[in-house]
Amino acid sequence: MVNLVNLEQVGKSFGIKPLLDQVSLGVQEGERIGVVGLNGGGKTTLLEVMTGIEEPDSGRVSRMNGLRMAVVTQRGSLPEDATVGEVVLAGLADDAVGGNPVVAEHEWAADPRIRNVIEGIGIAGLGMDASVTNLSGGERRRVALAAALVRELDLLVLDEPTNHLDVEGVQWLAEHLLARRSALVVVTHDRWFLDTVATRTWEVVGGKVESYEGGYNDWIFARAERVRQADATEARRRNLARKELAWLRRGPQARTSKPRYRVEAAEALIADVPAPRDTVQLAAFARKRLGRVVIELEDASLTTPDGRELVHDLTWRLTPGERVGLVGVNGSGKTTLLRALAGDAEPATGRRIQGQTIRIGWLRQELDDLPTNMRVLEAVSDVAERIMLGDKEVSAGQLAERLGFTPAKQRTPVGDLSGGERRRLQLTRILMGEPNVLLLDEPTNDLDIDTLQQLEDLLDGWPGTLVVISHDRYLIERICDSTWALFGDGKLTNLPGGIEEYLRRRAALAAPGRPAPAQSATGGSSNSPAPATDSAAYRAARKEFARLERALEKLTEREQRLHDALAEAATDPDKLVTLGVELKQVQADKESTEERWMELADEVG
Repeated sequence: MVNLVNLEQVGKSFGIKPLLDQVSLGVQEGERIGVVGLNGGGKTTLLEVMTGIEEPDSGRVSRMNGLRMAVVTQRGSLPEDATVGEVVLAGLADDAVGGNPVVAEHEWAADPRIRNVIEGIGIAGLGMDASVTNLSGGERRRVALAAALVRELDLLVLDEPTNHLDVEGVQWLAEHLLARRSALVVVTHDRWFLDTVATRTWEVVGGKVESYEGGYNDWIFARAERVRQADATEARRRNLARKELAWLRRGPQARTSKPRYRVEAAEALIADVPAPRDTVQLAAFARKRLGRVVIELEDASLTTPDGRELVHDLTWRLTPGERVGLVGVNGSGKTTLLRALAGDAEPATGRRIQGQTIRIGWLRQELDDLPTNMRVLEAVSDVAERIMLGDKEVSAGQLAERLGFTPAKQRTPVGDLSGGERRRLQLTRILMGEPNVLLLDEPTNDLDIDTLQQLEDLLDGWPGTLVVISHDRYLIERICDSTWALFGDGKLTNLPGGIEEYLRRRAALAAPGRPAPAQSATGGSSNSPAPATDSAAYRAARKEFARLERALEKLTEREQRLHDALAEAATDPDKLVTLGVELKQVQADKESTEERWMELADEVG
């Protein structure tokens, strides 16, 4: 296998802090590597040293002769006098034989691969003749990403490519990268994306780079094993590693894979883990704090400033303790709907009702509400000195530390924080306000995986009402109990099947001549007629639905028995192979049964 890039004893420091300390690693042909680590820990520096943007302070970086490589970092800039088409097609001109500086429109327009990138990355609507000067930050990032993806490369290096993509865009990007032959190195905090794309994970920690086989799931198991072997602190092992592993084992099947590391050690970590969230207890506590009325929209219509209608005649009542994930394509009205719930945007028609005891915490995408003249601890204490988090009293410093601000970091001026650190501070200040309704608009932007785990751990036991807009599928599946979508048809649609159902519906809408699957949304957001419950077809569907439920229960029990058998046969290679084949078949049967069960769920209501 060809070695594309190689780092030997590389060191790189900024000030007195070594971000890379005697790092040796390499990228092989066809490898797909996900890079994870804390904000400010050296992930972007590693990419820049590897690709030649930054020179190492010590050591050597070697690259294959004639290496075709594209780099898309967060610090990248576009030529201000260029059009979208010129930026996207510039790389094609560089790759062309003879270095032809112009790529004619008929040449790229006739290439389905290039058209697929332009449409899939979401820049087709910008217009190829549009000036990049007038684009937003997210649109500029997507243009730079498209410019790299249209090229035939040996190595593609991406820094947080999913930050400005919606759920559908993230799925498209993952499928596109899997279909490419080029090697990939990608910094990402999107755990579904990491688990889907990566064949290897690099964790940048303490100036070193730890390498693991597989994606997020495998990294979590391997890191838990490393923590166990190093005898790390008992509190961290029990409060974070166990709970995260429990979610991995209890979550949707798409999130799990057969672990390659010591199964016995992983099982020991989660053997006595309680349920991640006691829904009944939290709902009871939420009603006590919130009262019967939370936030309601009645016959509401929401429009853009230029008069375009986003949502029509919507009636939606949030209940105490409800946990909602809100998805939809960019521009469908998700943020506008969140603003209407927060009371920041008045409906064009209809009305908004808010309960008397409601206290809203609203996390905006912007970071313009932080006091830059204060230090971190002062900014947190300015909201409150102490709060009750569940049944425990927590100080401002304790909550700040739980969300990643060490005691030393708490003395840092807010103005000196990075984007990810400001996002964490914004979250800390909102939680210190003790809201009983949380509205979170893309809370995962700029947060590293460790902070995301801490945030999810906090929200697991939080008893209030929660509405989250996020492209992070893992976050939605983890902390939300229901998923709703805006498809651009003026309605709010409930999705019993979650993100997977959303993607199926979007694919159906995009397919020419194929109508979207019928789904009756609650909350007054759809006028679809109810199914005819006295028809023979409906009765047959109900009968098959019940049969599939029983089959799923049996398959789940069989799958668990096989997992137990695998753990017991850890030292018997022959038995492991036999059990592995049987488990793979059971999982395939379960997946096909679940797909049919979800189809029937739409029909029987």
